[in-house]
Amino acid sequence: MIDITGITLSQYDKEKIAHPNTGAVILFARNYESPEQVWELNQQIKAARKGEILIAVDQEGGRVQRCQTGFTRLPPAAAYADQPELTDGAGWLMAAELLALGFDFSFAPVLDIDAGISEIIGNRSFSQDTQQACDLTSAFRKGMRRAGMAAIGKHFPGHGAVALDSHLTLPMDERDFETIYQKDILPFKRLIQEGLEGIMPAHVVYPAIDELPAGFSPVWINDILRQRLGFNGVVFSDDISMEGAASVGGFDERSKLAQQAGCDMVLVCNNEKAAEDVLESTPIENNRIREQRLLHMLAKPNHTQVELKNNPEWLELSPKITQLSKAYAN
Repeated sequence: MIDITGITLSQYDKEKIAHPNTGAVILFARNYESPEQVWELNQQIKAARKGEILIAVDQEGGRVQRCQTGFTRLPPAAAYADQPELTDGAGWLMAAELLALGFDFSFAPVLDIDAGISEIIGNRSFSQDTQQACDLTSAFRKGMRRAGMAAIGKHFPGHGAVALDSHLTLPMDERDFETIYQKDILPFKRLIQEGLEGIMPAHVVYPAIDELPAGFSPVWINDILRQRLGFNGVVFSDDISMEGAASVGGFDERSKLAQQAGCDMVLVCNNEKAAEDVLESTPIENNRIREQRLLHMLAKPNHTQVELKNNPEWLELSPKITQLSKAYAN
């Protein structure tokens, strides 16, 4: 999964998208100007690939909402604890608005349990209470599925109990497995049992379990996530350009280790040279299971944008979600 530079595709972007190792594109705020522009951009991306390609974005709400103008302003996940009856609808609305403009999925919901110390998670977490987080994230995912969008839970096995930001450094979580399991893994377990389609591991080291960050660890991805928890969906690496990934080596090594650990798709963002290196160095594997997992992430939209804006559920929910966002901001 790669990124692009601007609000339209350059020739360089088109060549990267057409590379046989490119399977997806993620868009950021710099790629968004208006609903009409991003619809056209997403069509350009699909045309450049000349085959199946996934288009993703981070549209959690709060401080992580890449598409804003022309979209309902979403509150941070912690706001739904105050109005849990809106959670399913919020998942539906977030997904429906993106699907109508040609996106396949958002990297959501955040399943991390906030411990009150994390610089990067905080109110991106649905709750500091594990059971409440399980209930709210379950409802949010069900709303996404109702709209036709697959969900990706992040950041396995939990990023909320470390203070440091893995974009900037490599956090260490010193807790033992049983503590992590009973506090942080339970939302992942709950949603896996309900059919969760995708998971993103954390760039965090849990030294009591393994010396490697979770996203590069066969212990976490294969032994615990796949075998113990029974997850059979897609594993997306977190961005290997983040500083939390640097401890395992250069970009080629990061990509190789992530795949060997069990990641189905590797994200390389905000570093053009790194993306080029990974695309050129990664061997093309004919893996039917991985291919089927990824194809399952393709969107199943129910509405065009015009239809959505006339949909009774959207007309009822959008003002309520906007009001919740304003109330939480104040």
